[in-house]
Amino acid sequence: MRRMIPLRRRNKLPQYNTEAERNGLRAAGQFNAQLLDFLRPHVQPGVSTNTLDRLAEEYTRDHGHIPACLGYNGYSKSICTSVNDVVCHGIPEDRELKEGDIVNVDCSTVVDGWYGDSSETFMIGEVSADAKRIMQGAFDALWIGIDAIHPYSTVIEIGLAISKFGQEQGFGVVENYQGHGIGRKFHQEPGVPHVPFRKSRLDVLTPGVSFTIEPMLNLGGAATQPPLEDGWTVLTEDGSLSAQFEHQILMTEDGPEILTLTENGPQRGHQF
Repeated sequence: MRRMIPLRRRNKLPQYNTEAERNGLRAAGQFNAQLLDFLRPHVQPGVSTNTLDRLAEEYTRDHGHIPACLGYNGYSKSICTSVNDVVCHGIPEDRELKEGDIVNVDCSTVVDGWYGDSSETFMIGEVSADAKRIMQGAFDALWIGIDAIHPYSTVIEIGLAISKFGQEQGFGVVENYQGHGIGRKFHQEPGVPHVPFRKSRLDVLTPGVSFTIEPMLNLGGAATQPPLEDGWTVLTEDGSLSAQFEHQILMTEDGPEILTLTENGPQRGHQF
């Protein structure tokens, strides 16, 4: 039996309800996860983020697909690489990753007109206890957000669960950047904040809604600086480390289906 939602809480979101549509989403998510697995052995000390970007574009195009970020609103690269205190949207460059860094690699691709989007934060060699702690926090927060929802949940339940966890652990949960609906478009409704916003009470996750959960947690405060002069790169306000993990979700009649599970990356319950 369907769970009835009061009219005042209903907000029609883009839905994908045919099997062809859902299989299109699944294929896009699976390829995006495959791309992260391809990049995984290359995320090492001495490798530049530009090299990772080149490898990602080549791999995507060699498989007949499109890098979603390249040219998006003027963005100049195929992936985002956010190192240490970069919260999100770090632009690949010639600087080489070094021992002790952490880097979020955010991949987005278009497969036969469907968008896939996911990210992981990687440790570069041996990292500090603080770096492991913030990575673990961001990873656990992602799964806490996924576990907070079910068919006909509202989006605010994601923010409530993640913000509660962040407060308990003493992390800053970034408010200025959030997850999003995704499907035939890269970004669409609903917005998926990782802290509770009133509007999110109206966004009902009915079966067929596709979206990302991608909490960004800071070791220090939640505040971020305005984007740098490049228009994209966002740093923590206090210079503290930041980490992020992201999955793309399809809400089904049976619950949230994770579309971007990798074969070789960290799985539910992983300890860094």
